Amino acid sequence: MNITDCNQDFIQLEASSLSKWVPALQAGFKQRFETFQHGKHTDWKELLSQLPSLELLTSTTPLTATDIDLTHGVSIGNIDHLKAAQRESFKTLLKKFHPWRKGPFDLFGIRIDTEWRSDWKWERLIKHISPLQYRRVLDIGCGNGYHLWRMLGAGASRAVGIDPSQLFWAQFQIIKHFLPDYPAHMIPVGIEHLPDNFTHEGFDTIFCMGVLYHRRSPIDTLIHLRKILRTKGELVLETLVVDGDESQVLMPSDRYAQMRNVWFLPSVKALELWLKRAGFNNIRTIDINVTSTEEQRQTDWMTFHSLKQFLNKNDPGLTLEGYPAPTRAIVLAESP
Repeated sequence: MNITDCNQDFIQLEASSLSKWVPALQAGFKQRFETFQHGKHTDWKELLSQLPSLELLTSTTPLTATDIDLTHGVSIGNIDHLKAAQRESFKTLLKKFHPWRKGPFDLFGIRIDTEWRSDWKWERLIKHISPLQYRRVLDIGCGNGYHLWRMLGAGASRAVGIDPSQLFWAQFQIIKHFLPDYPAHMIPVGIEHLPDNFTHEGFDTIFCMGVLYHRRSPIDTLIHLRKILRTKGELVLETLVVDGDESQVLMPSDRYAQMRNVWFLPSVKALELWLKRAGFNNIRTIDINVTSTEEQRQTDWMTFHSLKQFLNKNDPGLTLEGYPAPTRAIVLAESP
């Protein structure tokens, strides 16, 4: 992967109020990818070059502002924009980016039914967080960027996502291809590539969802998040939790629900204590949700094993390894 893959994003960010972050993002990109790329990256770039132009898709039926909906989902165009043959060809192209994990997306009448119903998570949190209107937002572990588009739909002035997956980057580029001027950006780096000395130029809101349990040092991660928020900025944190008091933390001996890199699952009270010790204020849990096999499941767009295959067949309240089945909490906190 080459840094030129993100040149347009860097150009747009340099012209924004987040310009001071660009050198660090570029350095993180070079450190991670200048000497490494996924074996399919060249294939994905070739597939991206085959995406039909917006002008071609809308030559007979012009695309209007009402044909783009980022408020109720991520929807671009409708079935009238494509002839039947075009639709099948476009759908075949999109499926070559399998597996699609976060979504769903609706593109010109094609429903990308992803593994996760990420829209359900969005509905659980959007009513509780500080309004995103005019906010600069960072989404850590953004996946293919589904929530970045929802953040813009909620009024964010700019939404930046980071995630080291090159497949997720390619999937994000599909949506960006049709919305090139929208202020959403996905840079394939990790949180460790973000400097923690830009507090006065920090983000207004940071989303960190489905990431903390992958971090070997969760407290250090929380401190890092606090430092890249502006004063009085808001953290939206979602992570796996277990039952128990503030001293209860589960550390799997190996895998958890077949995931290899899971380190710590705290109780909600322990998680709130972690946030307090990391220097956050106004800490409150807004949602606790047992992940269902309707929210995370196999589909035609993600045919690998999913949550159902990771649970005990005789007791779906347990994982295959015998741990409590996935329960996720959403906690809000404020930087001082």
